[in-house]
Formats: sequence, C-alpha cells, structure tokens
Amino acid sequence: MDPSIETPRSHGTPRSHGTPPSREPSPRSEAVPGPDASLDPELSPRSEAAPDPGVASNPAPAPASGPRAPVSGPRAPVAGPRTPAGWRLTSDLGGFLAEARAFLRSAPALHTALLSVTDTLRVRGLQVYGDGAPLFGTYAGADGAVRGAFVRTPPHRPLLSPLDALGPEASEAALALAGQLAEVSPDLPGVAADRATAEIFASAWEKRTGAGASVGLQQRLYRLGTLAPPEPAPPGAARVATGADRALLARWHDEFGEAVGERPAMAAEEWAESRIAYGGVTLWETPDGTPVAMAGVTRRTAGQVRVAPVYTPAGLRGRGYAGAVTAAVSRAALDAGAAEVLLFTDLANPTSNGLYQRLGYRPVRDFVQVDFAR
Repeated sequence: MDPSIETPRSHGTPRSHGTPPSREPSPRSEAVPGPDASLDPELSPRSEAAPDPGVASNPAPAPASGPRAPVSGPRAPVAGPRTPAGWRLTSDLGGFLAEARAFLRSAPALHTALLSVTDTLRVRGLQVYGDGAPLFGTYAGADGAVRGAFVRTPPHRPLLSPLDALGPEASEAALALAGQLAEVSPDLPGVAADRATAEIFASAWEKRTGAGASVGLQQRLYRLGTLAPPEPAPPGAARVATGADRALLARWHDEFGEAVGERPAMAAEEWAESRIAYGGVTLWETPDGTPVAMAGVTRRTAGQVRVAPVYTPAGLRGRGYAGAVTAAVSRAALDAGAAEVLLFTDLANPTSNGLYQRLGYRPVRDFVQVDFAR
C-alpha cells in the first residue's frame, strides 16, 4: 500500500535458479524494541543503494501544495493501449487510480500499502518518497477487468498486490511483469508483497534476469476485531500531535528507524509535516505533560486506516505506554468512521505480536520484503 529507510541487514545467500526465497526469519538486531515498534511497508521499503527496510537516504522534498509532475527520464513509460489481457505500465498517477481504484477498494486490507502510498503521492506530491518518477501498473484479465496492480516509488522496491486471485494465471502474470520491469528497471532492488506473491514474482524475476533472491523483513498484517484497551492503563493520557511537536516527531521518526535497523522512505521533517497536517500522530503523555510514546495512523482510504509507526524511546519501554497509545489511536480511528483498522508487525518480534493480539488485533496475512541479488 506502503506505501513507502539504511542500516544493512543480514540477507543470507542469494538463491540459485528456480529456488524460492527462504522462509526462515532473517537475524534481527538486539536493538529492536519489544512491543513498541510496528513496522510498515510505507515507512520501510528498501532502497537500491543497499538492501533495506532500511533505505537509502532520500533528499527531503520541498513541501507541496498539490501533486508535482513526475520526473522525466528515458525509461519512464507513459500509459499506452492495453492488450486484451496483461500488464499496463504508466507514470500517470491519475490514470492509474482511475483504472485501479475499484480493484484496490475491493480488498482494502490486502491492498492497504498500495492505497496509502498512492494517497500520499496524490496529496504530498510525486517526489515525496524520492526524486525518481513513480511507476504504476495494472493487470487485466481477458475480460478487461483489473485483477492486479503494483506501485513503485524509486529507489524503493515495488509494492505488488496479491496474485492468488489469478489462480493458474498468477505465474504467467508474474513472468510477464518481470519481463516488463526488467526492461524499464533492470536494477530493481526487490519486491514487497504477501508471501505467496513475493515468492512467485521472485521466481519470475530470476527466470527473466538470472538474479537470485533472499528474504528480508517478514511481517504479519493484523486487523482490529474488538478493541481491548490495556487495564490498568499507565498514568497519563493521549493527545493528537500538533505543529509544536514537529521536532519531536521528526526525532522519534529517525530513532524508530535506527532502533529497527531501517531507514524511513520519507525524510523525517517531511513525514512529521505530512502527519501533522491531518492529525496523523497521537502521543501518550504522562500527567506532567511529558510525551513518552507515539502511534501514527494513515489517512482513511477505502474505509481502512493503518496504525504506523508505534514507538517508545528505549529508556521508557516496559511501562505500558505503547499499548496505551495504540489503543487510543485505534479507538480514535473507529470513532472517526474507519471500517477497518490495520497494522503490520515484524514476525521476528514475538513481544509486539503478542501485545497487539491482546489489544484485539487478529492476523490477516503474512507479507515479506524480498531482495534481489545484484
């Protein structure tokens, strides 16, 4: 959806031809915060400069009052006529949304990252994630109906919708997309998708390019069922962050990336500004007014919002602040009309997975970020 950071991570050995990426979790740094970090594709796509969620530094884009024109380049495709079935690539965000909107909204939870990333591009401008021209694509069946989509914001890996609905066509569709992307983005760093789709596409990319793949970050998507706030709650209360908190949000945004070994897809100041603009960060404050934790939330799109990131500074963990602020932001999202409240967790962090389940979040599907060998 997401989207949407670069400390190297251990990626293992590139796979040989025909071998899907390993399902074993990659090693995690001991610096990973317990229940206080919620990972998210929009926040942590990998860069091309080095494997991520961790990402190459993106120049901070100038604030935008509306969408900016895409960066021109010899490889940036424009929308063209669609064949009866297959992929259509374009650099036109408006055209992509017109074509893909109904499909993306048909399964908001599974498409959450694509929905939130395209919404951010629409509101903040096309270079909000980097200077390269974003690339979009839709897959249509023989009947012309859109049944697949992807979004790429260079230099990050593309977000690919689940292909399982294509049934027997999935492998052929992945192979076709790999061929088209190999022409316009031969240095593609990887792919982010649900596990089955990532494996299918990694195999297709290897067939097209000879490049092996290895699994990086493994995540689980959760959907809120019945909210169960922690009892007792820690002392203090929640409040929505304002412009006066801009420097704090930017600092915590960077600390979050460092703690989980990842570099954010968006510059810290840009991220803080974008979230403040719509009340997208909630802080937990102690009774004396000291902020001790934050939980972000995406804009509501297609009825869904996603909680991300959740962060408590290292010296303040283990006091219930993360659970309290996550419950508060989840309740606020429901009260504001969200039909679905979602979040991603790192599967290598059992503490955070346990916390969110106690709050009422239930598993939806596992997602992975795969790195391609260079």
